[in-house]
Parts: sequence; C-alpha cells; structure tokens
Amino acid sequence: MTPTLTGTLLICALLLFLATGMPIAFALGLAAMGGLFLAMGPDVIGVVAETMFAGIGNLAFVSIPMFVLMGAIVAGTPAGADLYRALDRWMYKVPGGLVLSNIGACAVFSGMTGSSPATCAAIGKLGIPEMINRGYPSSVATGSIAAGGTLGILLPPSVTMIIYGIATETSIGRLFLAGVLPGLMLTAMFMCWAMIDARRKGFRFGTEGVYYSLRDKLAALPRIFPLILVIIGVLYVLYGGVATPSEAAGAGAMLTLVVVVLAYRLFKMGTFRNIFSSGMRESVMIMMILASAELFAFALSSLYITQSLAETIASLEVNRWVLMGVINLFLLVAGMFLPPVAVIVMSAPLLFPIVVQAGFDPYWFAVVLTINMEIGLITPPLGLNLFVINGIAPQVPTRDILWGALPYALVMVLAIIVLCAFPQIATVLPDYVMGEAL
Repeated sequence: MTPTLTGTLLICALLLFLATGMPIAFALGLAAMGGLFLAMGPDVIGVVAETMFAGIGNLAFVSIPMFVLMGAIVAGTPAGADLYRALDRWMYKVPGGLVLSNIGACAVFSGMTGSSPATCAAIGKLGIPEMINRGYPSSVATGSIAAGGTLGILLPPSVTMIIYGIATETSIGRLFLAGVLPGLMLTAMFMCWAMIDARRKGFRFGTEGVYYSLRDKLAALPRIFPLILVIIGVLYVLYGGVATPSEAAGAGAMLTLVVVVLAYRLFKMGTFRNIFSSGMRESVMIMMILASAELFAFALSSLYITQSLAETIASLEVNRWVLMGVINLFLLVAGMFLPPVAVIVMSAPLLFPIVVQAGFDPYWFAVVLTINMEIGLITPPLGLNLFVINGIAPQVPTRDILWGALPYALVMVLAIIVLCAFPQIATVLPDYVMGEAL
C-alpha cells in the first residue's frame, strides 16, 4: 500500500470519527492507533502511551494551563462587561458603533486570555443580547463576536503561538511580538468592514434615546484599569528579562488573581471553584488534543506519509509564492476540520523546514498560519467559535451566525494577502525589541 493511499485512508477514518460527534482528541487517537497497528502490529500499545506522554512532556507546555487559568479568572469576573460598556460609551455614535465595541473588547480581552472560545464567551454573553435589544440583526451581532473572538489566538499571550514555538523550536517571546501588529491590523480591518457594512445597510441602531456625557465616558475608564494593569504586567515580566515565558504565565495568572480579587471583591469560594474548574477543563482539553495530535503525527511519520508529502512539496519546481499559496490552501482546509492545536502539532514540523528553505521568515509564517487557523474557527464543519456563540445565543439559527461571520473570514484572507505583500508588519516589532533573528 502506497503512502498516499494509506494517508488518504487515515484521513478518511479521522473525518468519519469526527462526523459521528466523537471528541476531537479521541478521534485523533483512535485514527492514529489504527494507522500504527497497520505499521507495527500488536506492539502498538506500548508505543501509544510513550508517544502521548512524550508529546506533552515539554516543560514549556506548563505555560498553557497558566495562560488558560489567567483567561478563566478574567472571564469569571465582570471585567468583560466593564470593558464592553466603556467602549460602548465612547463609540455609540459611530455607525455600527456597538459592533466596533464588540470587536475592540474582543481585542483587549484577547490580551489577557490567549484563548478564542474564552474571548467569545466573555464578550458574547453581554454583547449579543445588548445588540439584539438595540435592533441589530442577529447575524451581525453573533458574527462580529465569533470573528472578534478569533483574535484570542493571534494577539499575545496566544496558546497557538506557544505550541508553534515548541513544535518548531523558535522563540515564544518573539512569536508573541510577531502577532501584535498583525493582530492590531486585523482588528482595524474588522472595524472598517463593520463601518462599511453599517453604512451600506444604512443602520444606526441603538442611538435613539441614548446619550453619554463626557462625565459618563470618563467614569467608565477606571473600571478597565485593572485589565490594562494585567496586560502591562505580563508584558513587562516577559520582555523585561524578568522571567521565561513559562514563568511569565505563572506570574500573569497570580497577578490576574490578585488584581481581580481586589478590584471586584471576589471573596466567595463558589466563584473560585467555578474559575478553577473552568480553567482545568479547558487545559485538560488542550493537553488531550496535543497528546493525541502528537500520536497522529507519529502515525503519519511511521507510515512514511509525512516524508512522502514533504518530498512532494519540496520537489515542486514553482515560484516560492506559488508554494506559499499551496501551503495556505492546505492550512485553510486543515483548519476547517481540526482545531488549531492539532493542525500545528501535525503540520508545523513538516512545513517549517520547507518554508525556511524557500526563504520565508519563520515568525512571519507563524502569523500567516495562525490567521488560517482563525478562519477555520468561524467556518464549518468544525467552526468552534460558531458553536460557542450558538451556546450563548441558542435562539439565533446557526445559519445566521455563519452568514454573519463569513465576511470576516474574507477579511482575514485579505489580511493574509496584505501580510504577503508587506511581511515587515509581522517582523518589525520582534526585530526592534529583541534584535534581528539569527
């Protein structure tokens, strides 16, 4: 059986398991064990345990549950509501101002969570009902937050960037910096589309009978200072030479806990139990997917599928930008069926040497890869953010959520094109802060 045929069967088995509703980690693991059984026979059992534990044994992975906990702490407080209300007071007169407030709140919140679902949930719980109450179409209300939530895996501290850094042995601190300007650019592009859409459709919902004085606007600002303090604190610890990324994650979680306890008077044990259980569930889910994705990648390698694919890509006698187009198409399709964590673990070690050999900056490529994963978060069949939003607003049909998010997916495609034309957007900040990469 050729590697191509074996790989096709393995991918088909994975898609079949996913179609049954099986959890992603279990689907990856079961498909991988089937592939390994073909390659190794009954001895596969010992290899499975060893490979999965080795896949999550890197000490750098300690930063993931810490950043997840940091996001869970913030999401368990009124911080998201305060941020949303503050932005609404300043932007309510702008066409589509409430949409801009949602997107801006998602961007700032992303700077504390590193998680797309957490950002969607925290901002969506307040933002979606408020927008619908003010007369915005349900597709606009849900689609904007589904798209805004994707910023959680691009802006630092990004769990996706951490996994990419570990998989490719690149600097996590530099990866965080590489995501800043593209993340801000994408936020601005989302906002531009929201204003264009508002003017095109001619709606200015929610401004009738609503007025905020300068005093009201200024009064909302102190409530968001704790959030800004957390972001500045983590960035200082990380880039001030105080700690490694893993240590910075722990310090960030502790700083966040102290700040929210003092700022929001969170002294109830029930609140802490909910926060820590939420953080634990998401961390376990991520680590399970990581372990299973590592096993799946090992199965692909054992069956010589990875090597065959790498040789095929490397042998393409095409312009390097055509090669990058093929890679982007592959990432886009993969992101539609698998979560970012799984795609990166399985594809980054394969694509990284090819991209570097073609003359592309590895940190720029990390940003491009991440934006492809963002598109996958708001497109079926996986569309994780679509399901998160559907859980928050079950009265809104999934079709409306999808149609509301689709324009933002096209905006992300445009962002990738802009980054290809101007790669300095991703590289200038890391080079300025940390010096040029060797």
